[in-house]
Amino acid sequence: MTKLLYQGHGSYRLTANDGRVVYFDPYAGEGYDAPADLILVTHDHPDHNQIQLCAKKSSCRIITNVEALEGKKHNSFDLGGITIASVEAKNLLHSPKKCVGYIVGIDGIKIYGSGDTSKTKQMGTFAALKLDYAILCGDGKFNMGLKEAAECAELIGAKHNIIVHVKPGELFDHEKAERWEAPNKLIVEPGQEIVL
Repeated sequence: MTKLLYQGHGSYRLTANDGRVVYFDPYAGEGYDAPADLILVTHDHPDHNQIQLCAKKSSCRIITNVEALEGKKHNSFDLGGITIASVEAKNLLHSPKKCVGYIVGIDGIKIYGSGDTSKTKQMGTFAALKLDYAILCGDGKFNMGLKEAAECAELIGAKHNIIVHVKPGELFDHEKAERWEAPNKLIVEPGQEIVL
């Protein structure tokens, strides 16, 4: 079973059927003890790039926005059946030259992790990908707010939508997540692990 552990803020951990572990934007919460096969970092802000928190296998691969944007294009990677496609991320506080989101393919499941962003033009192409999960930010301070995040969820058309990064300085804000009017919404609490 493929699992997602939401650690809080914009941090979560994916565990594949074969036991491989992927961390996304390590920073918040707990659950960094499973040795990483892959660590994904969307940008170089301290609330997204604390890779030292993660236990790591000797073969661990780290992909940051630097590798993702090498050659001034959005790059893709294949780690033995786990696929990673970097995609556009940007807003007034986050330059598209220094930030990315990722679409991860794992065990036949496609997951979009937005990182820090507002609506992007590229999101209009995501519905054709038939994503299983879209994990969207929505704090309304450093990123888009709940209304725009709901519009993005509609545009992307994933089977399930999860809101994260809703209250800077805190792991989560359940009340705010409840107010998010996205289709097919799932509320996942920090420390909660779900089967994808």
